[in-house]
Amino acid sequence: MASTTGIPQPPATIVSREDEPLLGRPGDVTQNPNESFYRNLFTAALVWQGVLSLPLSLFTPHPLLGSSALLLQVQAALILQPTTTPQQKRIGTRIHYVLQLLSVVLFVSAFVIIELNKGSHPHFVSPHGLLGLVTYIAIVLQAVVGVIQFSLPVTILGSVDAGKRIYKYHRWSGYVLLLLEMATVVAATQTTYNVTAIHIPLWGVLVSVVLILAGVGARIKTHKLGL
Repeated sequence: MASTTGIPQPPATIVSREDEPLLGRPGDVTQNPNESFYRNLFTAALVWQGVLSLPLSLFTPHPLLGSSALLLQVQAALILQPTTTPQQKRIGTRIHYVLQLLSVVLFVSAFVIIELNKGSHPHFVSPHGLLGLVTYIAIVLQAVVGVIQFSLPVTILGSVDAGKRIYKYHRWSGYVLLLLEMATVVAATQTTYNVTAIHIPLWGVLVSVVLILAGVGARIKTHKLGL
């Protein structure tokens, strides 16, 4: 398509609006990235301190990988997107994409490890186990939809605009997924293994959950959710 000057314009893509953050519109950025980093790091620190205070075992990587994946996932959602040039916008979006990809790899690895660790013991019987299973499934589905709407909108959905139209649903499901992940982490403090061995305090996890949700909530824009 040509402009009024006769110069051809580049095709419309999801990253072509350089004045808009990935999770909002101009002016939506309200949180310092370092602030969100330290808030999210609190949860990981609690988990790592508790787990590494015990002898290493096959179980050890499960909470370490899971907490690291959660840290990456939240940071990917909160990352401040450049708003000056298309190039900076593309770079910011790619960082978001890479962080989410890494988080999915870590989540899947954590799931595989806990399944191997369980062995012949009953699986998915505790609230943490059941919530974890649902959460892992939701994480994979969320990632698949994200890849399709951003990288393959024309191939799978028929057009870039079709990819944009499901953005609000992807955001909604992302926030719901975050709540589900937080509930899974809280439930982990009530498992027999944590109560008898790791001793990660419930109050500490609850404080970190509140901090994380407050940080994410500060960036929620209702118009982006279709409200």
